[in-house]
Amino acid sequence: MDLQYPFTGRWLVQNSPANRVPSHGTQLFATSYAIDFVPLGEADRTAPVTLSTLLRPEPPERFPGFGRPTLSPVEGTVIAAHDKEPDHSAYRGLPSIRYALTQSRRAAAGWTALAGNHVLIEVGGAVVALCHLQQGSLTIRAGQTVRPGEMLARCGNSGNSTEPHLHLQAIDSPDIERASAVPVTFSGALPRNGQIVGAS
Repeated sequence: MDLQYPFTGRWLVQNSPANRVPSHGTQLFATSYAIDFVPLGEADRTAPVTLSTLLRPEPPERFPGFGRPTLSPVEGTVIAAHDKEPDHSAYRGLPSIRYALTQSRRAAAGWTALAGNHVLIEVGGAVVALCHLQQGSLTIRAGQTVRPGEMLARCGNSGNSTEPHLHLQAIDSPDIERASAVPVTFSGALPRNGQIVGAS
């Protein structure tokens, strides 16, 4: 499935299926071809790393992309829109190790515990999922038709997330627990880990 980038500005690519499949190290919830985008601020950086970063969790508001608009990458119909999950602290350094040890608990709790606030858009027999959105930021609702570039919500830090970012994946069925992953490209290409992509 070929998509538009679901944002403007400059974002860092992580966990790209251009580098490995499954991109997130698991096929759970059809994430084999999922990709992550981390919003960047000045000088193409995320929040500065300090001594405090290495020792304790950080508020998501400290990150330049927290609250940045998330846009529809396709024309389709919204079949799910959820934004009741809280945005939690970001975890880098030692806190990220402790957070990683609790990931199996979130996986056992199901899709919403991992995805956090999310939007599902049905298009051409497939479904595009955008996850980790900011609590209370939805600007659309289930049943609504959206077009490429239309604002859906804002980038957050909900669900299984170590810092504010956008997780995107495509699946072949609305039944996330039984769906298969669908490969994606963006304007015909797939960026690799560490690449900075921009959209206007």
